[in-house]
Amino acid sequence: MSARGDTGTYIKRPNRPLQIYAVIFLIVLYVPVLFIPMFSFNDSIYVRFPLQGFTLQWYAELWSRDAVWAALFNSVKVGAVVAAISTILGVVAARAITRYRIPGKSALVTFIMMPLVIPGIIFGVALLVLLSRMGVPLSLYTVTLGHLIVCLPFAVATLLPRFEGFDPSMEEASADLGENGWWTFWRVTFPMVFPGVVASLLLTFTISFDEFIMAFFLTGTDATLPMYIWGQLRFPQEFPSVLALSSLILFISFILVFIAQRVGRMGLEDA
Repeated sequence: MSARGDTGTYIKRPNRPLQIYAVIFLIVLYVPVLFIPMFSFNDSIYVRFPLQGFTLQWYAELWSRDAVWAALFNSVKVGAVVAAISTILGVVAARAITRYRIPGKSALVTFIMMPLVIPGIIFGVALLVLLSRMGVPLSLYTVTLGHLIVCLPFAVATLLPRFEGFDPSMEEASADLGENGWWTFWRVTFPMVFPGVVASLLLTFTISFDEFIMAFFLTGTDATLPMYIWGQLRFPQEFPSVLALSSLILFISFILVFIAQRVGRMGLEDA
């Protein structure tokens, strides 16, 4: 809503129904999640009110569990590889989409973005069947492959605005000065889209680190951290430690996504 002021300018009025809807949406979405860190400090193995007391015991226990560290390192390794590969492919795809006339470009973009709308369980089952037919053993490599399918659309979606807002005349000026295509990319294009690259790396790493469905179907003997948490849910006495571990993951994921969003908007707000 907007109204015309005395000076002839238009003053935007707040949309109260939309604001109320946004508040309700955030409450319904995030309040249940906040119970996880709250109960992680509860001095009891049972999740119930009232809380029995405040304790850091469940966090302290995590440091002495070798299985937790092994699963953590597996998730970090997979996430780092997935973030690097998906970002590289995302840079190539975003540049091709914005710079060249490709037959069937709309269909190609739709195909790349399909994992965003198709349930992950479908891709998980399909990959499991395919790899089984090919005789490929399940391992961290198969988990990495599954996570690439999930993360690539996010990398492309993050990098596309960077390449769409990039002035092609900068590359043309570099070419006129005698630089070839490779050095033009590294000296002109890459520094301009670097914030988007950093945002893509952080975002895809976070998504891969937290991803469960693909890992559920494609994990072998080496479990990732979400798979470790899933396995511990069978034991009631382990549940408080799972809550503590989940709280740490929520906190780190929030920080990484926040940084990715801030970095991704650098230079775009003033454009």
